[in-house]
Amino acid sequence: MKAIADVCIIPLGVGVSVSREVTECERILRESGLKTRLHAYGTNVEGEWDDVMAAVKRCHEALHAMGVPRISTSIRIGTRIDKPQTMEDKIRRVEEGMRGASSS
Repeated sequence: MKAIADVCIIPLGVGVSVSREVTECERILRESGLKTRLHAYGTNVEGEWDDVMAAVKRCHEALHAMGVPRISTSIRIGTRIDKPQTMEDKIRRVEEGMRGASSS
């Protein structure tokens, strides 16, 4: 089943800056072969459900191996079976709506 997930992985117990840990997770997600889009508070990930979840698990494993004692992850997942849809489709639809709203 195809899924689009918004994933926010928060390493705890490593200090104020978490850029090193976020960079490691982003590398793992990109190397997974899934479609990703980094944003200011997480990453959108698109692919098969099991592959998305496996990539998130790999992030947890890698961060723990780096010495992160605790991790809190928030995930929002959308699926649909009525038609195929990508992250780009969803963004394009809203942008089209914005162009239509500005010409009104």
